[in-house]
Amino acid sequence: MASAHLGVGARSGVPVDEVLALIEAVLREAGLRRADVRSLATLDARAAEPGITGAAEVLGVPVRGFTAEELAGVPVPHPSALPLAATGTASVAEAAALLAAAAADEGTADEGAAGEGTAAAGGTGPTGGAGGLLLVPKRKTRRVTCALAASVPFRPNEDAPGVRLLRRTHGYIAGEPGSPPTIPTPHTTAAMDMHLHTDAHDLRHHGDAEVRDEKLIDLAVNVRTNTPPDWLRRRIADSLTGLAAYPDGRAARAAVAERHDLPSNRVLLTAGAAEAFVLIARALPVRRPVVVHPQFTEPEAALSDVGHEVGRVLLREEDGFRLDPAAVPEDADLVVIGNPTNPTSVLHPADSIAALARPGRTLVVDEAFIDAVPGERESLAGRTDVPGLVVLRSLTKTWGLAGLRIGYVLAEPETIVALERSQPLWPVSTPALVAAEACMSRAALAEAEHAAHRIGVERAHLLAGLAEFDEVRTVEGSEGPFVLLRIDGADAIRERLRSLGFAARRGDTFPGLDRNWLRIAVRDRVTTNRFLQALDQALLMGG
Repeated sequence: MASAHLGVGARSGVPVDEVLALIEAVLREAGLRRADVRSLATLDARAAEPGITGAAEVLGVPVRGFTAEELAGVPVPHPSALPLAATGTASVAEAAALLAAAAADEGTADEGAAGEGTAAAGGTGPTGGAGGLLLVPKRKTRRVTCALAASVPFRPNEDAPGVRLLRRTHGYIAGEPGSPPTIPTPHTTAAMDMHLHTDAHDLRHHGDAEVRDEKLIDLAVNVRTNTPPDWLRRRIADSLTGLAAYPDGRAARAAVAERHDLPSNRVLLTAGAAEAFVLIARALPVRRPVVVHPQFTEPEAALSDVGHEVGRVLLREEDGFRLDPAAVPEDADLVVIGNPTNPTSVLHPADSIAALARPGRTLVVDEAFIDAVPGERESLAGRTDVPGLVVLRSLTKTWGLAGLRIGYVLAEPETIVALERSQPLWPVSTPALVAAEACMSRAALAEAEHAAHRIGVERAHLLAGLAEFDEVRTVEGSEGPFVLLRIDGADAIRERLRSLGFAARRGDTFPGLDRNWLRIAVRDRVTTNRFLQALDQALLMGG
């Protein structure tokens, strides 16, 4: 194949091992070896960074340094705001890889030809020339980004445009390694809000942070109150006599399988749904992940932690935060959506979600709150006719087991095997396994169904009270155990509510929302009435 060139962006002081680990991951993704690499390119100010020079030495390739101006002249498909502000280019890794590949193909591999490399990366027009094709877009760790490009000659009247030089108006990603040449797809904002991922949204902020260290009435966490029930506490307590033995998940796994009318090889028990997101990010071969937002932020955080550039489809308030399947890019090979969605409380039709399935795509549906919906309407759990479907469930919310960590995955057997390989030994404790088995019983399911109906009644009462405030706008059709509401200056209202003894979940950490949003958990009528009085007072305090 044409020569391959690595582009690397790195923070000062990054160790060689971290740089090499990411490079190895990028090469594996491209199906290449170290011997295929011809150069390592970066910003000239980082060219002497020990972590970069050390990695180049291990690879046996030269380091190429490009100026910020040269890098800024290269359009990249996955721009980020932080490097743009720091260096003037929206991706050091992608721009450097493309420049190095273009310069190499023109025979300008020496440092003095960097300027010509810039021209080549931009294209030479239909008369001929050379350029770089991005094989692997930027992948990242906390301190390193890495991309891979190949030098590709341009030939007039070529029948395989997918291997040609890319024009300056777009950045592209090549097809799968070994696949026939195809016309590359520019990653634009067509049906997708591909916002720059800055630190504006704290993806690691969760509702429990709102109630730590203070005695407040908790409307920030969506765990059902007065749980676990006494019978479940007793089952968990009885399991403590067996703690000397290693956990055995067979009975719990069988119980979950029976509850969903599935074979056991389609079930994986996890330490809460959060572990499942990490397993998916680490174990599945993903090139183009997309998360439908506003949504629980842990899926994106887990994907980003292993170096993926995560696309965002932002559902809009004017559409009621409802899913339009056409908004999801066709080339997405992993799509994550919640149902009902946290924090909007919108319940999407099962058919709309199933319509997202494609050959070669993994469709992850987070159903952590579906058991709070009477009859579990619109659930895809138990479906085996949707290709690539992965359903996540949590026992945390309905049963009050956040501190025990228990959830499960329902998926095709091959996916279950891949995820299980990434788990440590005995990932779920004996008490958690006992709780999972107990919560699958007929009596437990009947209790959960009764609780779901009760939540519906109390949610209606909360919504009716909120409707009395001209300043408050709620999302229509809420179906979950929480309500999303908009108030101008909600961040200040939240602080006033805290002073009045109530903790509400801030909304600005969810992509697609800003400081004017709050999420409120559904509680009993007495608590709700007290909250409505406090909200009235908080609004008056603001004048």
